Amino acid sequence: MAYNSIQNLTNVYNFYMTTYAPKSSTPYDSHKKSELRGVYNSIVKLNKESPLYILDTSRDSREFAVNVKENARELRNTIASLGGLDEDTLLNKKVAYSSNPNIATADFIGTLPEEGELPSYEIEVNRLATSQVNSGRYLPDDEPVGLPADTYSFDVGIDGLNYEFQFSIKPNDTNRDVEERLSRLIANAGVGLKAQVVSGDDGTSYLRIESNSTGLKGSEPYIYRVSDSRTSKSSGTVDYFGLDHVSTKPGNASYVVNGEEYTSASNRVTLGKSYEVTLNGVGSEEGEKVSIGLKTDVDSLTENVSTLVRGFNSFLSAVAEYTGNQPKSGRLFNEMSGVARVFARDLTSIGLNLNLDGTLEVDNETLRQTAMSEDAAEAFAPLKSFTNAVLRKSNQVSLNPMNYVNNIIVAYKNPGKNFASPYITSAYSGMMFNSYC
Repeated sequence: MAYNSIQNLTNVYNFYMTTYAPKSSTPYDSHKKSELRGVYNSIVKLNKESPLYILDTSRDSREFAVNVKENARELRNTIASLGGLDEDTLLNKKVAYSSNPNIATADFIGTLPEEGELPSYEIEVNRLATSQVNSGRYLPDDEPVGLPADTYSFDVGIDGLNYEFQFSIKPNDTNRDVEERLSRLIANAGVGLKAQVVSGDDGTSYLRIESNSTGLKGSEPYIYRVSDSRTSKSSGTVDYFGLDHVSTKPGNASYVVNGEEYTSASNRVTLGKSYEVTLNGVGSEEGEKVSIGLKTDVDSLTENVSTLVRGFNSFLSAVAEYTGNQPKSGRLFNEMSGVARVFARDLTSIGLNLNLDGTLEVDNETLRQTAMSEDAAEAFAPLKSFTNAVLRKSNQVSLNPMNYVNNIIVAYKNPGKNFASPYITSAYSGMMFNSYC
């Protein structure tokens, strides 16, 4: 019973998170035991001092709580990605450059050596890794389906697993009706495929299926196969709609690094455990090479600051979307934008201007001049203080998003004479779980 309850809670949380919140997953989502212990101690202290209240458990409140928590996590991860969460490393991340982003872009993922410099690379892209595309038959949109009304199914084999898709054809269904039904069925299944109905110029359309992954594994010539020869329900849809017609075969990427040729099933490759490179295209001229290396300290700093500002503004925008139906969203917006107002004068002096709506705007010229000045370390000290303040606020919001959900206080606890109560923060998951069941 406990296992089923956990599975149900996981399912409902994933629904809200993937529908209403950012979808990124980063290395900064993993934690040490000491960090988890700190979170636990913070929750216990929070529960001990929190008053008793009745929550608004409406659907809007559930969406708001998940959105706030996940956007706060996203902001924290953005700050962590800029060099770490320690004050000494904050905003010190080195940034990679590419001489031609249309061919390849790079992210620095390594560490700087104690002595010497990291090597630079020259990369030439001969071919990109491609996905598999199945293009069905062109069929008239408004004509009735040429199959009898029944329950049909077909099988998709992908990544060593076999999935059966079942659907019904009704007497009055047109070709377009069924194509759109199949498109939604495949796209929402989460098996590594995307699908869409492509319209022709003469009132016809076809179903296009594409794999999310690229390249080939081992000796397999295809990423996925579609068949209804051994399916459990009625067959015939694969042949009628042409679901098994492979219009584009998958292929591996081919590239040359410092004179040595390599292949990859993906367009994301790693160079020397230092750079993660994304292959974006093939050069317009044969033998065209792209240089990959580290940007200067000034360029790295200005890009880190720009990334920080984007993350801060993105959080404010996400909160502002709920001002119409969540009264306390305005309080959260003011608290976070208030952090910027406290440091407004110091931030303006280094090139970060505070707008009237609470967001920040980067003055790149002033920022670069400050970064190149002799007292750059002293000038950027307030920026690190601002970043630390934003980090503390995002951790607070992530720990207890229910603090910003509409509620009615029932009673305050007796100061100094109370005990840790059942988790107040568990209402975050509990209200979703109760409604789900």
